[in-house]
Amino acid sequence: MVQIDTRTPLDKFRRFIILNTCYSFMPKGYLHDSSIFPERNSSEGTIYVEAASKIELNKIRDITFVKAIDVLGVIYKSKSGNTQLKWRQLRGSLGRVTGEASPNSIVNLLEAGVLTRDFMKRVLREVREKVSESGETMQEQEDGENTQN
Repeated sequence: MVQIDTRTPLDKFRRFIILNTCYSFMPKGYLHDSSIFPERNSSEGTIYVEAASKIELNKIRDITFVKAIDVLGVIYKSKSGNTQLKWRQLRGSLGRVTGEASPNSIVNLLEAGVLTRDFMKRVLREVREKVSESGETMQEQEDGENTQN
């Protein structure tokens, strides 16, 4: 899992949630209305929109579509539990996304524009450094064992 901590507009985080959960069956009219969000029961993996006002519109499969005004936060937890993200409003529609994301969610975060390619390059560089450090450590251990024999 990859730790996420970045700023992003609400509409990009909304798009991520849609890509990750209901893009294939969400009514197109809902897709183009930035005030309509999917929500889901916690038993199926939580999607919860915290807003000043919400109106329930329609339920399709395990998703309830709501019209939300003045969104303060959004909680997303995947069905598998491998992705857990929160968007919290900072100012206006700008917010901060924090949490952990699975590889599949990383792809959708990139596609939605929540994460940038620079962010991913930095994460990949950190992973490579950890792998090379652990590789050197293993080689040093093997060398130590060989000199003792």
